[in-house]
Amino acid sequence: MRPRRAVPLGDGRHDGPGLETLLEQVARGDRPAFEHVYDRVAGPVYGIALRVLRDPAQAEEVAQEVLVEVWRSAARFDPSRGSAMSWVMTIAHHRAVDRVRAAEAAADRETRVARLGAQRPYDEVAESVETRLEWERLRRCLGGLTPLQRESVTYAYYGGYTYRQVAELLKVPLATVKTRMRDGLIRMRDCLGVER
Repeated sequence: MRPRRAVPLGDGRHDGPGLETLLEQVARGDRPAFEHVYDRVAGPVYGIALRVLRDPAQAEEVAQEVLVEVWRSAARFDPSRGSAMSWVMTIAHHRAVDRVRAAEAAADRETRVARLGAQRPYDEVAESVETRLEWERLRRCLGGLTPLQRESVTYAYYGGYTYRQVAELLKVPLATVKTRMRDGLIRMRDCLGVER
């Protein structure tokens, strides 16, 4: 549901049904009811997001995400657990905190990667040896396949052919190629020790 306008700050005064009633209507897919909910909660949602994030652009994004979530999950609102406004504000706070945590995690990852890059110089010889060993292991595993499995896998993964093209090249039915590919890839996975 795309909100109809930018997040308003509003004056807090509203006529008509209560927010709880409006959320019940929204849960049934009532778009006009959602417009009323939007008018009532958009300003406070933006405000809490801005207090947590301290960035107006990100606060707007979070506010929009929260309003979409309210539209999608209005049926989960339970009046016995608190007011509708508390429910919406809890969603807003959680979304804003999640955004902060995601940003912190991304910054931490970038810092770790930068540190690893600075501490460990590129070793061309080691990289070359690792690549050669991987290729030898792959060739050994390909050698363990049946001829049709090996040809199918080679055409598909190294030649870039589709299953249908592989079937035409090998002059076998498409279903046969699919079965051989599946069986071959399972054997390759087992041989290479790749976890599911």
